[in-house]
Amino acid sequence: MPTPPLASGPDALHPLLTEVLEALGEGARARGGPLPGGGPEAVATRLRAAVGDVLPDEGDPEALRHVVRVLAEGSADPADPLCVAHLHCPPLAVAAAADLAASALNPSLDSWDQAPAASELEALITGAIASEVYGDALRGAGLYRFAAPPRGATNPHRPDALITTGGTESNQLALLLARETQGPEVQLVCGENAHHSLPRAAWLLGMPAPIIVPTPNGTLDPAALDKALQGPSVVAATAGTTDAGLIDPLPEIAAVCEAHGARLHIDAAYGGGLLFSAAHRAKLTGISVADTVTLDLHKLGWQPVAAGLLAVKAPQDLAALHQRADYLNADDDTEAGLPDLLGRSLRTSRRPDVLKIAVTLKTLGRTGLGALVDQVCDRGREFADLLDAHPRFELYDRPTISTVLFRPVHATDDDIAATRRHLLTTGRAVLGRARMEGRLWLKATLLNPHTRPDDLAALLKLVEGTTPR
Repeated sequence: MPTPPLASGPDALHPLLTEVLEALGEGARARGGPLPGGGPEAVATRLRAAVGDVLPDEGDPEALRHVVRVLAEGSADPADPLCVAHLHCPPLAVAAAADLAASALNPSLDSWDQAPAASELEALITGAIASEVYGDALRGAGLYRFAAPPRGATNPHRPDALITTGGTESNQLALLLARETQGPEVQLVCGENAHHSLPRAAWLLGMPAPIIVPTPNGTLDPAALDKALQGPSVVAATAGTTDAGLIDPLPEIAAVCEAHGARLHIDAAYGGGLLFSAAHRAKLTGISVADTVTLDLHKLGWQPVAAGLLAVKAPQDLAALHQRADYLNADDDTEAGLPDLLGRSLRTSRRPDVLKIAVTLKTLGRTGLGALVDQVCDRGREFADLLDAHPRFELYDRPTISTVLFRPVHATDDDIAATRRHLLTTGRAVLGRARMEGRLWLKATLLNPHTRPDDLAALLKLVEGTTPR
């Protein structure tokens, strides 16, 4: 007998979980590959036919199974080894299970009385992540392995971090803090390789038009940056570009910022996961001097969306986010010891995304997460080796993280765009695209630790068989 739709609580979830898991399996089998075939019109037609009236007069007790099944059938599957277009990871099962618990408990982190344990868990996790980002600086100050401070205590030398919805929100927060600490005249300076959310955030915040520094080799040139800086500035460097996974020369950029008295933000939404890897952490040398750092654990952290963070070197900068609402953080409640959560986000109501992060960190530890990072970086190198050895393909460059750009030899840009769209609409492979040095490249972003060399060879065979000769 179906669970009554108004039932709630863990007991009511048991039969529904079985329905959901079966529907997910049915949908995946019906899809039969990394993406549904037929293109946008066919997918829309199937979904509309299966869902029907979304607000019927009488409810359908089988709606959960039906809607989940058709959604799964029409989804891109990041766990499929041929789904490699974007920074879209297959989430760890333990993280997805924790996310279910967060939904069932439904805390809201806008006041302590709505999220007593979740707010404390968030404080623990954000402190630990900030320590990872700023570990080099903290070790120099003798603060790396510190105990959590007493409730209500502050330390101007202890970095902090905020949970966000991802890189876009983190970058916007970083520019907001720059504007509030440096003044309204502060100007964003970033490379052409910077994420689109940075210039957009400057526009949203009413900052001066940003200075965009050319990046002909894909990374921000410190000498060009030095010439571009003029007046109060916040420089945004990138550790893991969206197009090619490149990392700007962070120590040299930090030196230029110091010489000009410029604030430094590092967008490490992609590359930040390298912090967990002993083999690859050195690629982020210099990150600990940044004033703010963007991280996205729904990339190299294998979390369900959303799992972003903004690490902040000087916690006093967060005073700019302080807000007062008597029904959420009345002065007398705060003075009595109830934690004030409103200054922890631009959002008011927000779910406990920290739970899945906490469960993942505790389950895998630094060693387990580092092993996953190493695996996807190894897959990137293996794919580059395969391309290097293949006479019909051209490799853009050796991968810095796990993104590989390539193109068939003698193919035109139009051929490459058509090949990608054909693979998408037939549902056989999901490849990205990137324009580098005036040419269009196919992009494989390898975030699945279970991808095998045979899968990479199969991907090349598909591309080769689709591209005009």
